[in-house]
Amino acid sequence: MPPSAEGLSKPPAKSRAERRSQARKKGKQPGSPGTHLAQVTDPDSVCEISPPTCRSCGADLEDSVVVGEERRQVFELPDIRLQVTEHVAKRRRCRCGEMTTATFAPHVTAPACYGPKLRALAVYLLVYQHLPYDRTARLFGDLLGQPVSVGTLQNMVREASEATGPFIDKVRSMLRDADCVHFDETGGRVEGRLHWIHGASDSLLTLLTCHTKRGRQAFDDMGVISHMSGIAVHDGFRPYQGYDVIHSLCNAHHLRELAAVEKPWADDLALLLIAAKIQVQDAKADGRSALVDERLRLIRDRYKEILFTAWMELDASEKTPKGAQSKEANLICRLASKTDDVLRFCADFRAPFDNNQAERDIRMVKLQQKISGSWRSFGGAQSFLSVRSYVSTLRKNDRDILTGLGLLFDGHAWLPGGT
Repeated sequence: MPPSAEGLSKPPAKSRAERRSQARKKGKQPGSPGTHLAQVTDPDSVCEISPPTCRSCGADLEDSVVVGEERRQVFELPDIRLQVTEHVAKRRRCRCGEMTTATFAPHVTAPACYGPKLRALAVYLLVYQHLPYDRTARLFGDLLGQPVSVGTLQNMVREASEATGPFIDKVRSMLRDADCVHFDETGGRVEGRLHWIHGASDSLLTLLTCHTKRGRQAFDDMGVISHMSGIAVHDGFRPYQGYDVIHSLCNAHHLRELAAVEKPWADDLALLLIAAKIQVQDAKADGRSALVDERLRLIRDRYKEILFTAWMELDASEKTPKGAQSKEANLICRLASKTDDVLRFCADFRAPFDNNQAERDIRMVKLQQKISGSWRSFGGAQSFLSVRSYVSTLRKNDRDILTGLGLLFDGHAWLPGGT
């Protein structure tokens, strides 16, 4: 329904921030660190101001004694303008008659071209801040007085993407060797058709790709889960289960499904999962690497007991052959058959409770689609995702994003892992 057809009777939707604010007062929360604009010890310039005359008798104060001063600092942007550097390559003739021409720096690619810093800023705005191409072009025109065409901006993203090749290979290799990797996928419009954005990540690495398929063929082409030996964390999508790796299922998904059931057994199971999560957090805080065997056995026994009770409470009509069962029966069967994968976070502390890492990494791709709608070409989508993988990994490793993007246009990408 378009907003114009909603009428005046529809109540305004509450944002997540508004819902959270109902449980706490506005403003700075107790115990949270405050922030403010603080003076610096070495300002770029100092502007001294002296009173010209006495405010009482009107006498001239030019030669009077200074008895005190008050300091205030103003933080301001400098005048922004493009700086043009001309590179002149000399040709010199040797005594032997041979003529040799000097070689231009790698970023000097044409008689007139943009430098690495400007190109890095353009990619930063397009890929990290998600500005549309047209608005980015207008921003450069307004700030720099130099119009930059949309086509030029597209070429900058493509050039940055091509330079991420060694980075993508390194990240793929590191994810294959990682102890735990998060996987997720989401739909996206490319060339007017549905494609799938696939993500593989951990706390330090991000790899995003685009594919026409959602399942196994896309996973194989991505080249991570089919070559890894660690734990694969995912939402239970069936094609993931076909790989011979250790699986860990996202319990955030399970909690949402249990909340929708609205039955006592579902509440009991949700409380058990949350209690187990807290026990694992406490054990990690104490420096332990696993729950004690007795506690783990109690969790598993209680888990199976709740699911057995839930199954017995179902009507016979809901226990029809697979494919015709009720949603509740399917949920019970799935949770029972995947007990080890659901409770992986209890038995192996490398496994997390949920798959939030993958969802956070892929969320910005959804934001990009909200702003721009779709990608016009498959190459454009893949270029965006390659650079987004690079930017996300830079941020996870506390690296300056603009500096990292500048390295791409200098001919060498930053690589994770200290190389």
